[in-house]
Amino acid sequence: VQLQASGGGLVQPGGSLRLSCAASGGYFSNSPVTWYRQAPGKQRESVAGLTRGGSTGYADSVKGRFTISRDNAKNTVYLQMNNLKFEDTAVYYCHAFGDFWGQGTLVTVSS
Repeated sequence: VQLQASGGGLVQPGGSLRLSCAASGGYFSNSPVTWYRQAPGKQRESVAGLTRGGSTGYADSVKGRFTISRDNAKNTVYLQMNNLKFEDTAVYYCHAFGDFWGQGTLVTVSS
């Protein structure tokens, strides 16, 4: 299984980004998926999760601003991030299929 994360970039506070995680060698419909992030000098933390059945969960820090979703036809999971804040700056990783990680995509929120 390989996971390919993309969509990061530089955005101003209050802006939006959509991250993508594409899978090869496995189907997201068969696996829970979690987006994590790691800010400089901090531990990796989970921010959003999606079960096989479609239930979602979010860290309190992103609840109401981030949305995780899945497109089975494209075998891709998304993280829609709205109203971004300085503290959302981090490398974002997708995780699925037990112990497979995407390579990370950098999100920088800066004015």
